[in-house]
Amino acid sequence: MKIIQLDLKFMYNEIEMVIHPTVIQDDHETILVDCGYPGMLPLLEEELNNKGISPESLTKVLITHHDDDHMGALYELIEKYPNIQVIASDMEQDYISGQKKSLRLIQAEEMLQYLPESEKDFGLAFIDRLKNIKNVPVDLVVTDGDTLEWAGGCTILSTPGHTPGHISIYNQKLDTVITGDAAVIEDNTLKVANPNFALNLADAEKSLNKLINLNARKYYCYHGGLYVNEHFE
Repeated sequence: MKIIQLDLKFMYNEIEMVIHPTVIQDDHETILVDCGYPGMLPLLEEELNNKGISPESLTKVLITHHDDDHMGALYELIEKYPNIQVIASDMEQDYISGQKKSLRLIQAEEMLQYLPESEKDFGLAFIDRLKNIKNVPVDLVVTDGDTLEWAGGCTILSTPGHTPGHISIYNQKLDTVITGDAAVIEDNTLKVANPNFALNLADAEKSLNKLINLNARKYYCYHGGLYVNEHFE
């Protein structure tokens, strides 16, 4: 079994950005964890091929939470590769499938009235972007503590805060965590990702501490990439 970090580079407001979906691969499964913004499928396919992974080999895609940078390309992915199964937590499945209104959209609409006039256009564009996310049914639902034998024995960790149903993935054999947005690398340290957007900052801080207390060898962060625990250096 191995874990492969992807590097999806793109331009945003003339600034190069990068996000890091991750692939869990063993002899039987190739599982993509998160998939990027809407319109990113060609970029995702190119990066998969660059890392020696055929997009056609993907068997499952696990969505850590329903933000647009994590599930935005999901509809395109499943439309082109319909045999891929979608995995999400029990608390996130209704947002991913569209049965419930996006919590990020609700937050953005509520924050709009507090934005200065100079930022209103940005706020409205963000709301419009969230409204245009295409939803996809969830095939497999996971909960805190589930062991995914078909993913090399990975364990699902409930890491709420950024969103209530956010999940991370821990593999004890590799001593590795895939954090989603439960952690970000800043100044070579694991910190709360985008605290201003955390739907519950206190929970986000608890979830970060939960991951840090695992004292894992490696942490794959969606924003920031690979963090190697200095304890093992």
